[in-house]
Amino acid sequence: MVQAAVVSGEHRRPEWLRNRPRAWVAAVATVCFGAFMGQLDASVVALAYHSIGSEFGASLGAVQWVGLAYLAVLAALLLPLGRLSDRIGRKRVYLWGFAAFTITSAACAAAPNLTTLVLARAGQGAGAAMLQANSVAIVATAAPKARLRTALGLQAAGQALGLALGPSLGGIVVDAVGWRWVFAINVPVGIAGLLAGRYLIPRTRLAPSQPTVRRIVRPLLPGLAGALLAYLLLFGPIVLVPAVQQGAGHGALAAGLAVAALPAGFAAGATFGGWLLPGAWTDRGRGRLGLLLAGAGLAGLATTLPSLLPGAIALAVAGLGLGIYTPANNAQVMASAPPGVAALAGGLVSASRAAGTAAGTLAVTTLLVPDGSGRLAAAALTATALAAATVLSARVSPSRRSDRARRA
Repeated sequence: MVQAAVVSGEHRRPEWLRNRPRAWVAAVATVCFGAFMGQLDASVVALAYHSIGSEFGASLGAVQWVGLAYLAVLAALLLPLGRLSDRIGRKRVYLWGFAAFTITSAACAAAPNLTTLVLARAGQGAGAAMLQANSVAIVATAAPKARLRTALGLQAAGQALGLALGPSLGGIVVDAVGWRWVFAINVPVGIAGLLAGRYLIPRTRLAPSQPTVRRIVRPLLPGLAGALLAYLLLFGPIVLVPAVQQGAGHGALAAGLAVAALPAGFAAGATFGGWLLPGAWTDRGRGRLGLLLAGAGLAGLATTLPSLLPGAIALAVAGLGLGIYTPANNAQVMASAPPGVAALAGGLVSASRAAGTAAGTLAVTTLLVPDGSGRLAAAALTATALAAATVLSARVSPSRRSDRARRA
């Protein structure tokens, strides 16, 4: 077998670290740091919308672009940056991402008007795309084969932690020191991540050429649609609930703690759902159950808004369902992927999630304009979950051989 060449120009790890058996742990930890940051920033800003609108005298419809600019650029650049990284080096582009994210975070914190803030957030989205386009590939090449599942689990845990802490941390920061610090806090964190990545992430080794994106997308389409809808259902309430609860007079911290029940439930479902459900269940059956639970939780949310505790309970149920659905859907996607393109399939899933996040933000804020109570938006999310349970879980299934292997 021909050994892959190392990409030139990337900084080598120190000799003392490179030769240690557990050097991969440091690389994975650095990637987890970037995964945490990206998801934290995607969710934390929802708690700042109210304050941003008040300072700049802008409507919710205008302020929503602070979130949408980030998500739209992130979704648009994930695949192009992934392909670029394979050519010029994943470590190089990953470090560029930390640098871009740090600089644009400072620009967001100092923005004198809403237009500047939206443009800076678009730059943040580009930096986040550089990080997310490479995170799975870096983990897969840094970790030993026997530890790959553990390493990828840690990377997913970093994302879940950032998503869970975003709303509550955002509420604390906005209430204590103002919305600008939601972005300013990223500057020292980004500098630390940049330094860690330079010294702890291994250099890129060129991989064999892969099939074109077009050739592998078709068999994955149902699963990618499921990934998009799952994140639409996940991020829609993260935008909806703080807007409604703060509009009803609840503080940013209280609203943040309530909405944190959604990603907390998601983390619990993703972590423990596979252990609690019968081993004989197929991924299709698990996915259907997850979407039905999500629909039930969102229906409860529609009837309890803007109450804090009942809303938090409904969000926890919805998050639990989405946490059960997402790993099952991912397993079906990977079972449908042609051989040798697992990393590219994972990148397509990430792009679908980003698109779903943007779609959820846009849908909720659009429906909030005519109906400030949020019940119309919550009802629409409920209908989406139940429709997905009927259609997607029936269409997206791996081969029978894959299901038998999973049950074994």
